[in-house]
Amino acid sequence: MAAVAGEMNQRAQLPDPSGVPQRLRVLVADDEHDTVATLIALLADDGCQVRGVYKGRDVIPAMRDFAPDAIVLDLAMPDVSGWELAREIRRRSGNQQPVLIAISGRYKQDADKLLGELVGFDHHLTKPCDPKALLALLATLMPQSQSGQAPISSRSS
Repeated sequence: MAAVAGEMNQRAQLPDPSGVPQRLRVLVADDEHDTVATLIALLADDGCQVRGVYKGRDVIPAMRDFAPDAIVLDLAMPDVSGWELAREIRRRSGNQQPVLIAISGRYKQDADKLLGELVGFDHHLTKPCDPKALLALLATLMPQSQSGQAPISSRSS
């Protein structure tokens, strides 16, 4: 079973085919415990259902169990890199879901962002992450009636 840092349920909701709203589900994966805790608190406060893991090897099992709409994925985890995980996630699920958001304090050059796109990341944020930027990015996943913006229908760079 994956080592899970935390899971929170709040108010951000997406409609499902049955018409019953569901919360935006976000998986946070980072070996820095403070980063995971901070992002879980931020996203839960914004109404997301959030789960966090501290090891790269726990991402795929958590993804299967949690079925996230988006994954915030550190690139420099020591056991399995975010680059490898993005490639594996895209191999398993294609380009539609989940939305992959790279986060890194080390890999922030244009070449790193290009490599991220090539392995399957949809977005790239640098640490320390601007909370407003992350929330704005995730708001694009919300239906227009809730966020005022259209949902993402396919990968964007």
